[in-house]
Amino acid sequence: MKQLLQHIKNGKTIIEDVPIPTPRDGQALVKVFASLVSAGTERMVVEFAEKSYLGKARSRPDLVKQVLDKAKREGLMPTMQAAFNRLDQPMALGYSSAGTIVALGKNMQDFKVGQRVACAGGGYATHAEYNLVPRNLLTPLPKNVDFESAAFTTLGAIALHGFRLAEPQLGENVAVIGLGLLGLLTIQLAAAAGCNVLGVDLDLKRIKLASSLGLKAVTRPQAESASAAFTTNRGFDVIIICADTSSNDPVELAGIIARDRARVVATGAVGLSIPRKIYYEKEISFINSRSYGPGRYDSNYEENGIDYPIGYIRWTEGRNFQAVVDLLSSRKLKVESLISHRFSIEDGVKAYEVITGKKKEAFLGVLLTYPQEGKRREERKIVFPLSSFKPSSAVKLGVLGAGLYANATLLPVIKNNKDFELIGIASSGGLHAQHSGKKFGFQYATSSEDEIINDPKINTVAILTRHDSHADLVVRTLKAGKHVFVEKPLAINSDQLSVISKQLMKTDNCILLTGFNRRFSPLAQSLSSFLFPRTEPLHAHYCINAGYIPLNHWTQDPAIGGGRIIGEVCHFIDVLTFLIGSSPVSVIAHALPNNGKYREDNLSMTFTFPDGSIGVIDYLANGDKSFPKERLEIFCGGMIAVLDDYVSLTTVKDGRKQVVSRAQDKGWKDEMASFAKAIQGESEAPIPYDQLLGVTKATFAVIESLRNKQIVKI
Repeated sequence: MKQLLQHIKNGKTIIEDVPIPTPRDGQALVKVFASLVSAGTERMVVEFAEKSYLGKARSRPDLVKQVLDKAKREGLMPTMQAAFNRLDQPMALGYSSAGTIVALGKNMQDFKVGQRVACAGGGYATHAEYNLVPRNLLTPLPKNVDFESAAFTTLGAIALHGFRLAEPQLGENVAVIGLGLLGLLTIQLAAAAGCNVLGVDLDLKRIKLASSLGLKAVTRPQAESASAAFTTNRGFDVIIICADTSSNDPVELAGIIARDRARVVATGAVGLSIPRKIYYEKEISFINSRSYGPGRYDSNYEENGIDYPIGYIRWTEGRNFQAVVDLLSSRKLKVESLISHRFSIEDGVKAYEVITGKKKEAFLGVLLTYPQEGKRREERKIVFPLSSFKPSSAVKLGVLGAGLYANATLLPVIKNNKDFELIGIASSGGLHAQHSGKKFGFQYATSSEDEIINDPKINTVAILTRHDSHADLVVRTLKAGKHVFVEKPLAINSDQLSVISKQLMKTDNCILLTGFNRRFSPLAQSLSSFLFPRTEPLHAHYCINAGYIPLNHWTQDPAIGGGRIIGEVCHFIDVLTFLIGSSPVSVIAHALPNNGKYREDNLSMTFTFPDGSIGVIDYLANGDKSFPKERLEIFCGGMIAVLDDYVSLTTVKDGRKQVVSRAQDKGWKDEMASFAKAIQGESEAPIPYDQLLGVTKATFAVIESLRNKQIVKI
């Protein structure tokens, strides 16, 4: 399929061939017939992308600080590589489209194949021939609402949410400042709600367009006198600012034309230096409107399909979408005259030349249109003819998942290993697989997991998807007779781990490896050599400055990410397991109070091991991220060792101190090399299965100990 993409790194807006997505639970696959280009949000993205590196840095000083902090911790080169990798990721543009459902994932009751729908959401309702859209971001369309009109639904919901925030009453006087696309939708909504509405804009053409819709509007120079006459000198009850300008003039004008204790809502991107005198004297309420209603930015609502009870939240973003569609159907909201340009998806780049001013054309509503059914054969698989073939390689690799970890960490390592031949890569949306496949030299990209798992040319599968899918994909891949590398965690609950364990017992000829990379790092290997042979138990203290992650991040969701104990603490338990030589046999854990900010990610764990060794892991999210992340201290048999963030290793024995320093290396390269050797039959599985399973069990035991406040045997 064709999709319009923005490359942040080089500023290019391009049309790419991308595999058709595959719907997951709670998603519909929609064949798109029309999508609306946002002259505000999308123009800002494109203009940011077109800036030089210096220009990008100047416009986002917050990100520059993050990069500098990372460089202090991890060194300049790894930081620059990570930063450029992020910039290299293509961005799917668009957030408002309409089309027909052609396939449904599970748990999509109330929707059916062939149903006409409006679609919403950044990353979902994109400018592509097919979209994957979650259930709460879909709205059924009545027969009398055409696709082009329905493509305005999301922008209409943004206007409607801003209008609702002002809490207007029937018969109140409402001013709309800025009659661009958002303003012309807002002024119609206010009129439909029974308000007396006056629009204000600098452009005479937009004034005339408002008049053609039966609405009154004036130019900016007339605004103050017209407002006095319109409100009989009382001032406006509500002012909604829809202008798109860095100027502070719209906010100042709103204060001037407002009545005493009026409400001002900003839905447009405007200067926000509120003039204190007039806003104070009139005691004006000011609100910044955030997108299209309750549910926005809530992953439970948008991704997991959990709706808010109507008795508590009447107007969610989904119900706002439906309200806009109803207004379109009843002709109380008219958008046909707002369409200034139409481009086919093949010519989609021209749309951005218009909205960024490269083409000197007046514009308003810019639509992208898409081919009808049967005009082009569509594929879930894209073949790259210039990919590199390595027929003598031992590992014929297929990859599931093409996110940040895959692109920034694992795939660069694998590409440079002669033992790996990159066959196929999959992501459910198709886009990231297409980008990674082309970038790293895979033979094909697909949106289908089954394509990878069942491909006879592939003998090894790397699973780099979200945590909740790991266990199922591991079992399916082992059953298919293929070797498996799975990024941590191996499983997020004991039932999943039990299924994997049983499958391993049935599988003799396949190797399973988890992404416990730190044990393979050169400094961890040196530390192990320093401790060997030891004649008595050791004491280890591992302190991790993990950094804060918001509660709404997917890794914090127990059902998806498993939480930070299962998702990341496993790394540090594995390092201790590697150094001691066996998995822990008991644990007791204590956590700081969450206080509504954390989720059991400030905790201290004490593990005991079969030989009497003790390992203490302090995992803390309440520190400063500019400080190095990891420090491991070991005391044993007259020896001391300190491993600092995999950058330096200090060892002390018999009064002699040695310090080894190097660029940070957390072991991914050596882990993949060990994996390839094992597949070639040159060595055993890189991590003994009893340790691989035992470390995962230990994370479950930590959670049990926190819950029950007692020692838990593993």
